[in-house]
Amino acid sequence: MDTPELTSTLDLMRWVGWAQRKAGEDWVRERDLSFEQAFALGYLVRNPGAIQRDLAQITRTSAASVSSLLQGLERRGLVERRTERGDERSKRVHATPAGAELVAGFDTAMAASDETILSPLDESERATLHALLQKITAELPRPTRS
Repeated sequence: MDTPELTSTLDLMRWVGWAQRKAGEDWVRERDLSFEQAFALGYLVRNPGAIQRDLAQITRTSAASVSSLLQGLERRGLVERRTERGDERSKRVHATPAGAELVAGFDTAMAASDETILSPLDESERATLHALLQKITAELPRPTRS
């Protein structure tokens, strides 16, 4: 299959986004995680004691899907659910030390990927690209997490 010719500016921007996402997916796969599992672990490292509904909201998925995802992570010893004192029905989800360790370094790996992607540009070109992208995105709706 031939590689499509990328001629428009937005085609080129999508290609850059694809390269960045692929680097992230490769990093995640090396740890035998799905993208969703890695995202959930990262979220739990930053938000210890989140409830399942928080994860469903942030991932824009159902509580049942999150429950299944967490069960898989629990079986591997990467997360644990703890009951709230005084409310045994409420469970808080925490990344275990093994889970936190598994996803540690993702930000560093992505920064290295960004550096690789931007390596053909000198500092002045990077500053120009950054300024142009800020100008383009200034009027676009902001992504939301909920």
